[in-house]
Amino acid sequence: MAKQIRLNAFDMTSAMHNSHGLWKHPSSKRHIQYKDLDYWVELAKLLERGKFDAVFFADVLGIYDVYQDSKTPAIRDGLQVPLIDPAFVVPTMAAVTEHLSFAVTVSTTYEQPFAHARKFSTLDHLTKGRIAWNVVTSYLPNAARNFGLQEMIKHDERYQLADEFLDVSYKLWEGSWEDGAVKVDSVEEELVDPSKVHEINHNGHYFQVEGPHLSEPSLQRTPVIYQAGTSERGREFAAKHAECVFIGGETPEKIKFYIEDIRSRAKNHGRNPNNIKAFTFLNVVVAKTTQEAEEKFKEIAQYWSPEAAKAQFGGSSGYDLSQYKDLDSPFEYKHTEHGQSRAASLTKDAPKKLTVREVLGRFETLNRDNILVGNPIEVADAIQFQFEESGVDGFNLAHLVTPESLEDFVNLVIPELQKRGVFKKEYEQGTFREKLFENSTGLLTEDHPGSRHRKKTAIGVK
Repeated sequence: MAKQIRLNAFDMTSAMHNSHGLWKHPSSKRHIQYKDLDYWVELAKLLERGKFDAVFFADVLGIYDVYQDSKTPAIRDGLQVPLIDPAFVVPTMAAVTEHLSFAVTVSTTYEQPFAHARKFSTLDHLTKGRIAWNVVTSYLPNAARNFGLQEMIKHDERYQLADEFLDVSYKLWEGSWEDGAVKVDSVEEELVDPSKVHEINHNGHYFQVEGPHLSEPSLQRTPVIYQAGTSERGREFAAKHAECVFIGGETPEKIKFYIEDIRSRAKNHGRNPNNIKAFTFLNVVVAKTTQEAEEKFKEIAQYWSPEAAKAQFGGSSGYDLSQYKDLDSPFEYKHTEHGQSRAASLTKDAPKKLTVREVLGRFETLNRDNILVGNPIEVADAIQFQFEESGVDGFNLAHLVTPESLEDFVNLVIPELQKRGVFKKEYEQGTFREKLFENSTGLLTEDHPGSRHRKKTAIGVK
């Protein structure tokens, strides 16, 4: 069978995600209903009807506070705030679906791996193996202060910490409980065989964890590992750990470069590069006719918030756009300890050198360059072109007006993609990992660094 597009709904359990100011749109429901389980139940049913692979839940641990050196612009327009914990909506969404999977973002910068491992084992149990973990490192100054630090941990050190966090997690998921540890033997009066449950006794630079893991192994043991980040350090981290990578890029060529670079690095870690799936952004405004789609885009655009957009860019890049006064000067790359791929997106990764005026102009209006607008055939053409030219395996579909934008996509675009044979008509069976990778056992592949802990032999718990 020819390669088919994978689709995640790119979402957040917040009043707004990246649809800056669009809570004012008359059809927007998320800012009112995001805290109601019924909203997430209906969304899950819609996405399963559309044969989406997963919901990709973004998350943050602080307020965007770089722009104007203030939290006010972000709070005023609901920039990823107010926000609830995505992990708690997953079981409800799983209960009304059979195949839809869930990628949950958790930062390694401020969490503890022992509690984190139990949370994800719980989710994987309750969803029957439909869980992924999107591994991120946190960059907001407010997030650092929320966890007792005066300033952010530096960018590259955050990845060093993340690397050890993953190692601890693998030990808990893969090595702490052997297969067959749960016996349920009423004759010998033994529910669990203590000789098959092991301490991990991890003593590292950042973490000291004795164990054992409190949860018995779930169907996948380790959740599917997602990673988002295209900095030098981020690509190296993805090459070692990720099974799915979320990649941004101004052009299909840049996206393809990142994919090939990560897969090449994966070989250096002894991994099969085909065991990494790549996803990029997708945003769509679609209607039955081109004219209707254009009118819909114009209506949406009038609610755009430039200030919220600048606040989001400031927090993710470290660049406070309110401080740039010489509008005709070039907008240059400078190192920050924030998201370096975001910082590079309008500087060294941009197709051409931009002035400060041009950069500011990108935030003043809803950027048409990053949105596919048209009838179902036109949108499907553009998606298929991006799919084939960039070499991605799929897309994280954002939505400007929720749930309207997703409803339009499911009703109008999905049937066109299915008709072309580039999108599935039915789900495959199995866990999320089995759906993603042909011939998967549902567990990490043997070439993945986490799998080495599966062979661990150790003295049973005292």
